[in-house]
Amino acid sequence: MAETPLAFEIATFAVLAVFFVVDLFVIGRKPHVPSTKECVQHIAFFVVMALIFGGLMWFFAGSKPAIEFYSGWLTEYSLSIDNLFVFVIIMSNFAVPKQLQKFVLSIGITIALVLRGVFILIGAAIISRFTWVFFLFGAFLIVTAIKLVTGGDEDEEYHENGLIRALRKVIKITDEYDGEKLRTVKNGAKYWTPMLIVFLTIGTTDVMFAFDSIPAIFGLTKDPFIVFTSNVFALLGLQQLYFLLGELLDKLVYLPLGLSVVLGFIGVKLIMEALHGNSLPFLNGGQPISWVPEVPTWLSLVVIVFAIGGAALASVLKMRAVEKNGK
Repeated sequence: MAETPLAFEIATFAVLAVFFVVDLFVIGRKPHVPSTKECVQHIAFFVVMALIFGGLMWFFAGSKPAIEFYSGWLTEYSLSIDNLFVFVIIMSNFAVPKQLQKFVLSIGITIALVLRGVFILIGAAIISRFTWVFFLFGAFLIVTAIKLVTGGDEDEEYHENGLIRALRKVIKITDEYDGEKLRTVKNGAKYWTPMLIVFLTIGTTDVMFAFDSIPAIFGLTKDPFIVFTSNVFALLGLQQLYFLLGELLDKLVYLPLGLSVVLGFIGVKLIMEALHGNSLPFLNGGQPISWVPEVPTWLSLVVIVFAIGGAALASVLKMRAVEKNGK
């Protein structure tokens, strides 16, 4: 399914590995609260790198893979911003000290990237053998879009998943942090610190988000390389975005609406693709339904840009109006 040259893919993985090492283990190694200037510079760098990468994709592989990357990256980035709401709740729930939050996010995002990589490989293998899975992906995204509009997908408080609850029962965990340490000594006995739970919570929670984002990106491209790089560029700089947005997150009131339009559109697109390449025996005798139109890649990008851009602009205008009326 890959459309990009192997040498380009290898070079990309090498560069992204360097980005992650520098971002998470050099710049992010020292726990601190990043300044607004640091956050803006960091985010701008990775946004520019993503734009350049898309341009290189266009040069080496053609316009279609490049447009698929831009569409996937914008979708994943927008979903990542929405997911920051849950990160804020998690940090508050575990009372993570402010100066340690960047470090926690860095490690958690690393865990999430590894787990997402596995998820993408599994998803690609399933799709290559069972194209009917697009019906399931499409239906799931449409239901998710409806939940976003109706508010049924809002997370007002964080609930520990089964893995974390089970872990608490089998190991001793103290309620106090000891810097970055995972293990500490208390009254002569060794304990795990809450840092372990926070790492696992951030990482596993982000994988739960993948149940929305991975089907969405597979609705835009079938190339695992583009799926993976879109996710990587969406995760890079996410911890800086967390601090930059800060209290502004709850003011992005129209972001869920914009995301619902995107997910709903991709869900319909997936179902149309499944019908167009139908192999289910109870539909049209197991033959493709040729009259179902194919949605061009450029149209997906246009819908995503207008939906997310419009939601962001509307949120900013409403925020300014509220601030003006409040004075």
